[in-house]
Amino acid sequence: MTPIWLKQTPTGIVLNLHCQPGAKQTKVVGLHDGCLKISLQAPAIENRANEFLLAWLSKQLKIPQKQIQFISGQNSRIKRLEIWSPISPEQIVQQLKP
Repeated sequence: MTPIWLKQTPTGIVLNLHCQPGAKQTKVVGLHDGCLKISLQAPAIENRANEFLLAWLSKQLKIPQKQIQFISGQNSRIKRLEIWSPISPEQIVQQLKP
């Protein structure tokens, strides 16, 4: 069963994330309002948290960073990202377990 925060689309996989910048360590915390909650070490200034999030996701999912793109939420804690990669939704869920 696909989790509520992940959606397969014809073009890729969309992730709904709730990000909490300025945390002690970067990790998946759990669910928050239908989103996957991730605490980020980076501060929410000058786009640093967004860049850090992309780099962290790329590392966790073992895919190139250029295959992850923001759909919305660059200036919000609620972010929607799309992944274009041969990675499966099951693999994403496995890699992003709290």
